[in-house]
Amino acid sequence: MPTLIDVVLPCLDEAAALPGVLTALPPGYRAIVVDNGSRDGSPEVAARYGARVVHEPRRGYGAAVHTGLEAAEADLVCVLDADGSFDPAELPALVALVADGAADLTVGRRRPVAAGVWPWHARAGTALIAALLRQRGVPLRDLSPIRVARRDALLALGVTDRAFGYPLELLIRAAAAGWRIHELDVSYAPRAVGTRSKVSGSVRGTLRATRDFAGVLRGVGRSR
Repeated sequence: MPTLIDVVLPCLDEAAALPGVLTALPPGYRAIVVDNGSRDGSPEVAARYGARVVHEPRRGYGAAVHTGLEAAEADLVCVLDADGSFDPAELPALVALVADGAADLTVGRRRPVAAGVWPWHARAGTALIAALLRQRGVPLRDLSPIRVARRDALLALGVTDRAFGYPLELLIRAAAAGWRIHELDVSYAPRAVGTRSKVSGSVRGTLRATRDFAGVLRGVGRSR
């Protein structure tokens, strides 16, 4: 297992969640918190808990993740939401498959720990997009925001989306490049109190993400 693994955490107003997320990272996992314009003191909280903080002024999930990848220095890189909905202790299982050469990309499949954690509109939208992905050879049931791959390989894919469509474009390009993509079950818990989802927290957010996904499917999906 590598001695150091970078964890990219895109962040927009996650101050309430960051202490729990950062203190739960396993030994050898280094946090890179990419602040995407927070107004709640998230960068200061992240720094106080030992994270490296970088700033991405362009709003968008993809912009934050891409900046984090560029800032990373380790060979293996994890991407993890900073809202407390995922347990960082599950990262080593995802890392192991890539580190051992059994997979090129590992992605978590969300398993809600309680009713209401994953709203119906978000679950339905995810199921639809995942079904379309499987038609394109991507063997996934979820588009979870927790994943692991090698940094240089991720950057070489040339993902251009800088909004919510980023993970979808990544998966399409990875499948087209012949990557071995594995999905592992991960626990999906309620967000930390005091934070709000930009996607699944509202029907509007889900529709916005679905719009971004559809744009990627029309573009990258059909060009390959």
